[in-house]
Amino acid sequence: MSKEYRKAASKMILSYPKKAFPWDNACIESFHAIIKCEWINRFRIRNYRHAYILVFEYIETFYNTTRIHSHCNYMSPNQFEKHIKNLKELVC
Repeated sequence: MSKEYRKAASKMILSYPKKAFPWDNACIESFHAIIKCEWINRFRIRNYRHAYILVFEYIETFYNTTRIHSHCNYMSPNQFEKHIKNLKELVC
């Protein structure tokens, strides 16, 4: 498994922070807090498949399509990507 991991990650910049330096994980930790607060805690999860469906549903039907993000100029990620694509088409 270790050889396969090194092979898969050979072209990536890996990050292994020291203890008490949580900044590398701040984005995903924030996402985990948001999804738990806004979605997961509403349900009694029955099994892995149920959890998978709930997470997929949240990301695809709300987080990327409707929920605004400050780093996307207060647009949803999908709206932001469309906006950037339109800007690129205007420039070209």
